[in-house]
Amino acid sequence: MSTIKENVEELNSMILNGEILPAFEKFYSDEVVMQDNDTEPRKGKAACRKFEEDFVNSLTAFRGAEVKNVLVSEEAGIAAIEWAFDYSHKEWGDRNYTQVAVQRWVDGKIVSEQFMYNS
Repeated sequence: MSTIKENVEELNSMILNGEILPAFEKFYSDEVVMQDNDTEPRKGKAACRKFEEDFVNSLTAFRGAEVKNVLVSEEAGIAAIEWAFDYSHKEWGDRNYTQVAVQRWVDGKIVSEQFMYNS
């Protein structure tokens, strides 16, 4: 079985290569819970997949993404990834910001992920 660090590296690489939805299918648990800042959490893979699909389908321009920092604790089962994003979204407009994603991993899958950023 791969380490969390190896899984995070592959996940990040897939996202950077525009493979957001295949990465989601590969690395997220069926029971995943995802949350943006302090909004209501999305529960279950189907609800989270729908949100990701809607996000990808609403992009009108994608100017870039960069992984700034990665922290992993294999013992705690946690990874934190600092991202820089620059894109346009048909509902949110132009977005250029830094986000931190905190992931909890169990058996090679993300079981929870919280995104923290300034909106």
